[in-house]
Amino acid sequence: VQLQASGGGLVQAGGSLRLSCVASGRTFSTYVMGWFRQAPGKEREFVAGISWSSASTAYADSVKGRFTISRDNGNNTVYLQMNSLKPEDTAVYYCAARPWPNIATRDYPYFGQGTQVTVSS
Repeated sequence: VQLQASGGGLVQAGGSLRLSCVASGRTFSTYVMGWFRQAPGKEREFVAGISWSSASTAYADSVKGRFTISRDNGNNTVYLQMNSLKPEDTAVYYCAARPWPNIATRDYPYFGQGTQVTVSS
C-alpha cells in the first residue's frame, strides 16, 4: 500500500489543522490506519489509530481531547483533525498502515511521506 499525506502547514497556537492521507490499493478498508509524528531530535511517536470499521480508536495521552482520527473507506482516506494546537505539536506527521486487525501503537509496516506541522506560540 502507498500512502500520501497532506494538509500540514503553519498555524498559531490554539488553531486547527486537518491532515489527510490517501492510500492506494484495494485493501485499504482492511487495514488499521494510524498517524505518527516526529519532532526534531526526537523519536517518531504514535499519535492516533483507527480500526478498519472505525469502531475503535486510540490516542496518545498528549493529544486526547484535541485530536480526532477518522476514515472514509470509500475514498481510501484517513484524516487527523487537530484542534487546540500547541507549539509542542510541531513535528513531521506521517500516516501509517497496519495489515492486522488490532489497533496498536507500533508495528506499522507501511508509512507515507510526512507532512510538516508547525505551531507558533
